[in-house]
Order: sequence, then structure tokens, then C-alpha cells
Amino acid sequence: MQYIFSIQGKNHKKNPSTPKKYVTSGIKQFIICDMKKLLLSLATMFASFNLFSQQYQEIALWPQTYEDNPVIKVFLPEKPNGKAIIACPGGGYQHLAMEHEGTQFAPWLNEQGIALIVLKYRMPKGNHEIPLSDAKQAMKIVRQHAKDWNIDTNKIGIMGFSAGGHLASTLATHFDSETRPDFQILFYPVITMDKTYTHGGSRKNLLGENPLEELVKFYSNELQVTPETPKAFILFSNNDKTVPSLNGVNYYLALQKNGVSAELHIYPTGGHGWGFKDDFIYKPQWIAALVQWLSLIF
Repeated sequence: MQYIFSIQGKNHKKNPSTPKKYVTSGIKQFIICDMKKLLLSLATMFASFNLFSQQYQEIALWPQTYEDNPVIKVFLPEKPNGKAIIACPGGGYQHLAMEHEGTQFAPWLNEQGIALIVLKYRMPKGNHEIPLSDAKQAMKIVRQHAKDWNIDTNKIGIMGFSAGGHLASTLATHFDSETRPDFQILFYPVITMDKTYTHGGSRKNLLGENPLEELVKFYSNELQVTPETPKAFILFSNNDKTVPSLNGVNYYLALQKNGVSAELHIYPTGGHGWGFKDDFIYKPQWIAALVQWLSLIF
């Protein structure tokens, strides 16, 4: 049975004409068909040009130089509404899908008046503290530049995908006074380090082959939720074979248990790693739901 499973948490506010046929000859029909293809190609080209020509600022996270060159890419809207989102692309803590889980969101979010900051964070490579330190530093930099970038310091969220979703939810559950996100958006996130339903590659790359149990618990974010954890919007596909949707379900239940507003969407199909890709058939649904959620949380 096909279904879309959605749960909304508490604290939400209530809320051409047909062208005339003048062409009869085969040659003219061919010309019109060819012109349609040309116009479609041009439209696609200009859409792509708009994405890749969009201006952004690139800022180093740290004054010292690192091999992985951690930076933030800052995309600012023409008409800001004060909201900002720091995006953490996925890649199993081994690489980063910077485009479809990062920069491709910029035109769409900027149209909503939302600033997008794409985080290029370092891989752990034996040190589990590195990704979280980069995420915290990114949050500090955004708050430091909030006035210049027309951002409200109380409307800065974190967004993550897959292993980047683990990093985003780690910041959302392991913050300090300077680095707490005001909301979190999680696309098919790795939440737990419990080997029975985590993503094995992310766990190994972050914690190593045989991590201590206390470290596993520390990075199992469904166990770290408190009433201070920020409100959440979570998305999954039911047939995700890479990161089981139980990661999102258990995180949602932990949020609910602690009285944190949360919304969970599980779509019937789509697998893993769709990000901003157009071939995910439920893209119109998640876009509509997220736009509404973002409009209601403040």
C-alpha cells in the first residue's frame, strides 16, 4: 500500500488557453517542434546559469590553514526576512555532496528571503571532535556577521543531509551558549551510532572500528535530546536502504517526549540522497511542507 506518513508536532500556528492550429504541413510541424525543443533547452540553460552565476562570499572557518580547507559559502537574499540556514552536506564523513545537498538550495531559499550558508567541514580522519568543532565555528561566524548580513540572531537554523544530518543533529543536541541553533532541518539523517540501525560507514569514519560505548552513546543523538533541543523538521523515504527511517522516527519520539515541537515526513519511495534533485517525485510535497513550516515557527 502506498502512503505518505506525516506527523506534525505541537506549537504550530493555524494557519492557457489552447493555441490555435495554423500549421498543416509536415515541414512546418517539424520546425515548430524543433523550436519548442530549442526554447526548452534555452530555459534550462538560463536556469543553470542563474544557479552557477549566483554571487556568494567564501569565508575560512579558522585563521590557520588545514588540509581540508574548511569554509562557509554565504548566499544572501536580495530581500532578507532575517532567517538563515547553515547547511551540512552529507557524504558518510568521508566526502561532501556540496551541490545537491548544499549550493543548489541557494536560489530557492534566497527567493524565500532566507540566507543560506553552506558549510564545507573537515572529515574526522580519526578525530571525532573535528566536524562538530567546524559546525560550532560556523554558527559563531554567522552570528558575528548577523548585522552585516541582515540576519536575526534568533532565527538561525542548521540543516543536514545523511551524515551531514548527523552533524546537524549533533550540534542541535551538543551546543553551548554561543552555538545553539534556533531550528533544525534534517534530510534522511543518520541520528544514531547504535550499530543495529545506524549507517555503518558514517559510524566507522566518525568513531573508528571499535569505539567505546560511552562515545557511541554520546553521538547517538536520539539519546541526547532535552527540552532545550531546537524544533525540528525531518524527512525520510520509507525505502531508504542506506539510512533506515527508524533514525528519524526515534529522534522524533525523543523530541516529543521532551516537549520539543517537531514535524516528521516519511515518503513511500525515493531511497537515499535525493537532496534538491528534481527526480525525487515527492519534491513538490516536501518543498510545500517546508515552506509552510518555516513560515510558522517564528
